[in-house]
Parts: sequence; structure tokens; C-alpha cells
Amino acid sequence: MRRLDAEAIERELSRLGASLGRPLSVAVETASTNDDARRVAAAGAPHGAAFLADAQTRGRGRGGRAWHSPPGENLYLSVVLRPGLPASGVSPIALVMGLAVASVVERRLAPARRPGASGDRAASEVRLKWPNDVLVGGRKLAGILVEAQLRGESVSSVIVGVGLNVGTRSFPPELSARATSLSLLGVDDVPREVLAAELLQALGGAATRFEAGGLAPFADDLARLDWLRGRHVEVAGVAGVAAGIDPAGHLLIRGADGVLRGVAAGEVCVASG
Repeated sequence: MRRLDAEAIERELSRLGASLGRPLSVAVETASTNDDARRVAAAGAPHGAAFLADAQTRGRGRGGRAWHSPPGENLYLSVVLRPGLPASGVSPIALVMGLAVASVVERRLAPARRPGASGDRAASEVRLKWPNDVLVGGRKLAGILVEAQLRGESVSSVIVGVGLNVGTRSFPPELSARATSLSLLGVDDVPREVLAAELLQALGGAATRFEAGGLAPFADDLARLDWLRGRHVEVAGVAGVAAGIDPAGHLLIRGADGVLRGVAAGEVCVASG
């Protein structure tokens, strides 16, 4: 197992001119990079402080679900943001961070889409599943966990955690039918250090654009990558056909009665078939 090289990540961050990633902490193993970031954020860590680990013993996604975090294979990364946003405006940042991760994945998968390249194009299509999953070919490649710390009506800090499946070639039985990795998709020649720096650069750029303009600058990409659109779903007791994402980041669902309703949060159940 080759461990993450902090110096190599630092070099890539400098080469890319990334706004996030300093100070940088890289651990052999930790319970959760999000917990590490939240702890230092509470102690005053600056905007951009980043935490990576080769393995997590208690990695988690939304709703506290466990995140598959084997050693030496993937990227487990969390970063501290300190955006100048009101508490009421921070929720859609999960979508924005998902788009940032998707942009990195799309660039790395682009050779598979060139004319004459082998493989099924549909199997390499990158999509965003509201509110925080990056899918490729309908399988989960990455998840984003956003945890905000509020101080009254303002945002003290936002912890953005990213789990990106890079080198895993064999998932546990309960995940094998719905998860994938860059390696399984044919991208197995990119060092994790390079991917980590690319992620931090993309997250930083997206955070800056979101702070300046909300979701509006991302509307086209949200529409293009929306995996749920047109699918029959149920979220928070609202059932119907997913009809896009509104300017506040709500999932729009058109019910059998023809009424369009917006859902702010909840676990999405997608009808099979």
C-alpha cells in the first residue's frame, strides 16, 4: 500500500494555484476527516484548512451512514470553508460542491468519450443525484457531506467532506451493484495526490462563485447533470416525477395532480423500472 504523500499534494496545489488546501494535514488513519476538520474549525482554523487520510475507521455519509473507507485506495478529504453567507443561504452549497467534484471526474473520464474510444459511452456519463452524490453510469462514484456550524444568523464555518472512490476494484456485497471507482472506469494512472489537489482547486473555485452569486452561475450544469430529472421519486412524503432543481436548491417534484412542489431535504427513493 502506497501512502498519500503530503509534499506531492502541496506541489500540485501550488502548480494549480488552488485557494484551498493550506494548512494541509494528511493522516495514515483517522476516525473521520469531517470530524477532524470540524474540531479544528471550532478552534479557529482558517478558511482552506484541509484534512486527508489514507483510511477512516468511522467514515460517514449523509444520515450517519457508514462510508466504505479501505486503506490506500481512495480519497477521503475534508476542508474548512468560512463563507460570508447568512445561515439561510448555505444549504445549496452541497449541490455546488457536488458539481465541483463532478467537473474533476468529467475531465478525467473525457478520454473514454473521444471518437473511436472503446467502451459504453452511457457507462461513463457523469451525473449529480440531488443533493450530494456523484454517479457514473448510474453507480455512485463520490459522495459529499456538508456540515455547517452556525452562529446566530450567520455561518461560522462549513465543513465539506468528499469521499471519492479511486482505486477500489472490489466492493462489499451490499455496495457492489451500486458503487464504482475511477479504476473500474478505466482511470487507473492518476496519482491520488494529483486528484486531491484537483478536487481542492475545484471546490475552492466553486465556493467563491457560490458566495458571489448563489446557485445562478451553476444553473446550466445543474440541469445538464441532473440524474433524477424525469424519474419517479418520493422524498419527505412527496411523490411524483422529478422536474429539476429550483434556484434555492430544492428538488422539484410534479405530483400526479400536476402540481409542482419543492423539497428542501430528505432521502430520495427512486422507483425501479
